[in-house]
Amino acid sequence: MREKQLDFFKQLLTEQLRTLLGQADLTVRGLVDNSETSADLLDRATFESERGTMLRIRDRESKLIRKIQRALENLDDGTYGICEVCEKEIAIERLKARPVTTLCIQCKTKMEALER
Repeated sequence: MREKQLDFFKQLLTEQLRTLLGQADLTVRGLVDNSETSADLLDRATFESERGTMLRIRDRESKLIRKIQRALENLDDGTYGICEVCEKEIAIERLKARPVTTLCIQCKTKMEALER
């Protein structure tokens, strides 16, 4: 992979990481600062449901954060864009669509077929 492409992915991943960390910080502050208590059972149920949904979303985002951090580490050590299974280069189009991927499309397809 060329230096210009590596720089592009590093900038892309860094920006995604910054955005996700900012959202996570807002969620934590919202949970800590939220002293909303309602006497209405329906309001409380709605609040708890929305809170649960937000926490599930943030859990997914925390997994994505770890993947982004790993991709940035791979960029630093020169293994970014190399399939973990076959060790061939991952297509640039695939990396643009899924910058945190560690598998080429052929290996990912095989893996999904085995999971079925």
